[in-house]
Amino acid sequence: MQTIRFMQQKVQQLYTEKLVRGPCHHYTGQEACAVGIEAAIDETDHLITSYRVNGYSFTRGVSVREILTEMTGRRGGVAKGRGGPMHMYAPYFYGGNAIVGAQVSLGAGIALACQYQSSDQISVAVYGDGAANQGQLFEVFNMAALWKLPCVFVCENNRYGKGTSVERASACTDFYKRGDFIPGIRADGMDVLCVREATKFAKDHCRSGKGPIILELQTYRFCGHFVNETSSYRSQAEVEQQQQNDPISRLRGQMLRTNMASAEDFQNIDNEVLEEVEAAAEFAVSNPEPSLDDLCNCVYHNSPSLQVRGLHPWAKLQSVDKR
Repeated sequence: MQTIRFMQQKVQQLYTEKLVRGPCHHYTGQEACAVGIEAAIDETDHLITSYRVNGYSFTRGVSVREILTEMTGRRGGVAKGRGGPMHMYAPYFYGGNAIVGAQVSLGAGIALACQYQSSDQISVAVYGDGAANQGQLFEVFNMAALWKLPCVFVCENNRYGKGTSVERASACTDFYKRGDFIPGIRADGMDVLCVREATKFAKDHCRSGKGPIILELQTYRFCGHFVNETSSYRSQAEVEQQQQNDPISRLRGQMLRTNMASAEDFQNIDNEVLEEVEAAAEFAVSNPEPSLDDLCNCVYHNSPSLQVRGLHPWAKLQSVDKR
């Protein structure tokens, strides 16, 4: 969680320096969700999420260096500089999706593949409260229930869809009940241990052949919807009150009280993480940008070389599968 937090702080700095461009969505405050889920599922289980992606990218195995380098649009990034802050991928991780709610449909499709192939893998489809009113979610819930797909639908309820509070956007704010014919549970998304145990329960439910389940994680983002946003829709007093429930400070306090670690241990962790993030940032700003010749490569999987039209008819580029 501390690695994700320090990484977010570095991204804020790089964005201010205009070294990270385009939409960039922080995960600060919600770290317990990604870390708790990963602690409960297997490495070979599948996960797909929204554009608030960098926390899950790290927990799914992408290095800090590859994440920051992708954000600066350089060759050494996890998507070779093509994805930017929103689109990162790894084995069994299907990245961040910019279309609100679209990842839920794709996640159900992954669950269908798991079922079709008779594997014991599950699919975890993560979405926010802002996507919870999308029509496609209800269509997907219906199909997933009919076919008993092994899918955990995770709603990260951080209380705001962009700048609109859940009370203003949703007639029913009990998102874990939205499945109607799918069971649901609600957990404290600011407690990493609670998230882990709730996800274990959901995973076991799916693997037992009972079909899908909805897991609502009540969390809070300490930053704006995107970097450098002016959060005029909520008061500073509200944010400060929520920061008293910081998931990292909360876990640290629990471990100190139970003598599981010392203050010195945590200081050593902070120093190690900070060193890793700083080294990754140095690489991210010095790594070369992808060349124009590489721009269209890897458009198709296992495809022979093909010609791709550029911005105008006489600009021709080549696409080669060079992974």
